[in-house]
Amino acid sequence: MIKRSLLLSSLLLVAGGLQAQEQAPDLAKAKQTAETVCVACHGADGNSQLSANPKIAGQHEDYLYKQLREFKGWDGAKPLRENAVMGAMVAGLEDADMKGLAKYFASFELQPEPAKNLETIELGQKIWRAGIAAKGVPACAACHGPAGAGLPAQYPRLSGQFAEYTEAQLKAFRDGGRDNDPNRMMRMIALKMTDAEMKAVADFAAGLR
Repeated sequence: MIKRSLLLSSLLLVAGGLQAQEQAPDLAKAKQTAETVCVACHGADGNSQLSANPKIAGQHEDYLYKQLREFKGWDGAKPLRENAVMGAMVAGLEDADMKGLAKYFASFELQPEPAKNLETIELGQKIWRAGIAAKGVPACAACHGPAGAGLPAQYPRLSGQFAEYTEAQLKAFRDGGRDNDPNRMMRMIALKMTDAEMKAVADFAAGLR
């Protein structure tokens, strides 16, 4: 009986080890994909130079993985996040590839963007820290953190992100171009914000550290 228990325990340990090995992200493959596919838009290290494409260096691994999965239509289903460019990029990726890329880009240090519009700093700071009470807009800091560090996997890091990109996403949530937010949270918030308010808070977030 003792020998049988020891044998069973050994088999379970071996099986667990093999499973862990199979699930470990292939960072060498991720590096190759990053340097051949992702580099054109996001840079090889995730520090995009174009404001239309987000900086993904240092972004939460869980959040990156979630977005990659949602750009792809699995088993013939419609993607949760529709984007023609990203849809094409992820078409050939499997789940393990996405996990590898998420881990790979999360490992890099973000080269942050500065806030650029001093005229809207006060408004942006107010919205970030306290929201807009009269409209029922909550403080951005409540989910994305006082310093914009975010919270995996639902709330991305926004500090140092291109203001133009953050503003574009807010408008997409408002106008129906993006709808993969949990519980419609960002869509409900964005509907209550003006273009000027979005621009101000996006610029303020870029300058957070």
